[in-house]
Amino acid sequence: MARFDRYVLSQLMVLFGFFALVLVSVYWVNRAVILFDRLIAEGHSAGIFLEFTALSLPNVIRMVLPMASFAATVYVTNRMISESELTVVQSTGFSPWRLARPVLMFGLIVAVMMSILTHFLVPKSLEQLRLRETEISGSVSARLLREGTFLHPTSGVTFYIREITNEGELRNVFLSDRRLPNRVVTYTAENAYLLRDAAGPKLVMQSGLAQTLNVPKETLSTTNFTDLTYDISGLVTADSQPRRKIQFVPTLELLRDTAAVAEAANETIGETLEEANNRFQQPLLAVVAAMIGYSALMIGGFSRFGVGRQIVFAIFLLVVVKLVESAVTDPVRENAALWPLIYLPTLIGLAICVLLLQRAAGPFKPGKSARSMSAEGSA
Repeated sequence: MARFDRYVLSQLMVLFGFFALVLVSVYWVNRAVILFDRLIAEGHSAGIFLEFTALSLPNVIRMVLPMASFAATVYVTNRMISESELTVVQSTGFSPWRLARPVLMFGLIVAVMMSILTHFLVPKSLEQLRLRETEISGSVSARLLREGTFLHPTSGVTFYIREITNEGELRNVFLSDRRLPNRVVTYTAENAYLLRDAAGPKLVMQSGLAQTLNVPKETLSTTNFTDLTYDISGLVTADSQPRRKIQFVPTLELLRDTAAVAEAANETIGETLEEANNRFQQPLLAVVAAMIGYSALMIGGFSRFGVGRQIVFAIFLLVVVKLVESAVTDPVRENAALWPLIYLPTLIGLAICVLLLQRAAGPFKPGKSARSMSAEGSA
């Protein structure tokens, strides 16, 4: 690779790392605040929060990498235009097509990173995140151990704890069981403990009252107790094995066993093919984003007033590509035979880049900029 290409590529990679870090941080902070409030409110530790955060990071990085590549390309190209570096290089005979080589190489590097994420890291991390969410949602802590809140761990059951001490004692416990159609049982106790044995978790209540309402007879019976053991395994048992999602399935399996995967995930074949081909399409969009950022700025040339209009134009073109991406999603999901439309945004984006580079290369003649600069200097 020529020295100029290495120089531009190094600038792009440095700015890409900076913008990727900033965008990931912003996006992660917004999601982390919501995740932290939910997990801590449910009684989970900070370790669970950090685990969930780590598992969600690959998907966050996947979403921001194309934006980071676009921002890095626009920033570097704008700086090289404003400092007349591109003007000097073009005066030596480099065309806009030749100057696009390091940008294209940069886009391909980002596409490789995106491919690793979309095909391997993101499906695995999302699957592990779903499994951990299922495990935690079925835990005693998540479903029952929350102070000052009326909980409904399952249909027909209401549970309340006024206070939980550091020793694990539950104080002022209320439990209403309405799962039987003809009977309502309400337990109140001054204190209680959660125990676990081979048969499952148990709630041991002390110094309390059990009230049984016979609905058909409209009679109420009460029983004072010193100790009472209540089986809560039905309240905290984890949900059944969650249905497999196509976002978790390896790409090769999505393409090879499309019908079987779609049936197992309760999705259509079109949705399954859309997911599989999107994993190839998203890395290509990183190349398109970088090339649009470069080619849109090249049509303006050097100007003392900057290239603000070209930057706005580049953002507009990127929005157009994303709109095309959204427009082809529903047809593909409804008709699996239309799966090639998934790659239409990439084709349109590359066609735009070709037209812009052709426009940028058309009026330029080697030596023209040098003569113009000499004329300005003599004037």
